[in-house]
Amino acid sequence: MTAAAERRKILVTGGLGFIGFHLAVRLSREPGTELVIVDNLMRGRLDADARALVARANVRFVEGDLTDPGCYPTLGQGFAEVYHCAAVIGVRQVIERPEVVLRVNALSVILLLEWFVAGGAERLVFPSTSEAYAWTQTFHDVPVPTPEEVPLAVTDLENPRASYAASKIFGEVAVTQYCRRYRKRFAIVRYHNVYGPRMGTDHVIPELYRRAVVERQNPLVVYATDHSRAFCYVDDAVDATIAAMRVPGAAGRTFNIGNDRMEITIGALAQALLAAAGVEASIEARPAPNDPITRRCPDLTRARQILGCEPTIALDCGLRRTLAWYEPFFREHA
Repeated sequence: MTAAAERRKILVTGGLGFIGFHLAVRLSREPGTELVIVDNLMRGRLDADARALVARANVRFVEGDLTDPGCYPTLGQGFAEVYHCAAVIGVRQVIERPEVVLRVNALSVILLLEWFVAGGAERLVFPSTSEAYAWTQTFHDVPVPTPEEVPLAVTDLENPRASYAASKIFGEVAVTQYCRRYRKRFAIVRYHNVYGPRMGTDHVIPELYRRAVVERQNPLVVYATDHSRAFCYVDDAVDATIAAMRVPGAAGRTFNIGNDRMEITIGALAQALLAAAGVEASIEARPAPNDPITRRCPDLTRARQILGCEPTIALDCGLRRTLAWYEPFFREHA
């Protein structure tokens, strides 16, 4: 096989965001990979780490808007793999700009699919979210840990929080129907509370760190202390995402991606964060202002059986790595 034939073209949309960046770094290190990253820098950051990534000889960065049809000719065609990580996410965005969440997430996936089925690439992974289960959980008895086959529903259309879940459910439907109609290989991954460096400042972990360590809040106000979530370090999520793209038995399937062994209450998470940061503070518990789901944890049976993936990063290790990145970040942005 020639060197040219061994090369693999890969596209990562939203590749300077959170999970997209970590995924792009991993893929860029694979021998023979020609990587294209597209990002509009709405959430992604061209910091020193990102500049080092896009400066690699096998990486091309496109600053582009995936809701603009004119963006797609700049990407090229003939990709072996596409990871569509671009999306507007975050509770603040969802509450304050639900119409933007819907427009960007829905329009970008439709335009990407039109490009994809017209010959843009061979295979696609679409990242979805555990929020897809949230509204069903509100009104129906859903098992926790939750398997992929439970029904999905959006039941309160007036609540702006529905915009993110609805946009991702729409994306799942669009990907499934387009790819089956045009016989294109795809997989869907539903991320559950993925955390790590570069996740922004709205996630519960950097938010608690900012208030506890930077602002020295004492008592530390913690919302929904009795709610539990299963936190998954980003490296484990990247492993499973790549497996969903490449394992033959994954084609056409949906997979929960998370760490069911790291389920913890938000109150216990705050205590673990304080210990990892070396900060002594009491905790003032307050009710959740905007989240009725008291427990969320993925059933990973399918991911284990088909993808062969097992999360390996324990919460204490993941927290240390995450806080080590945020300490200089908050100092720089103080």
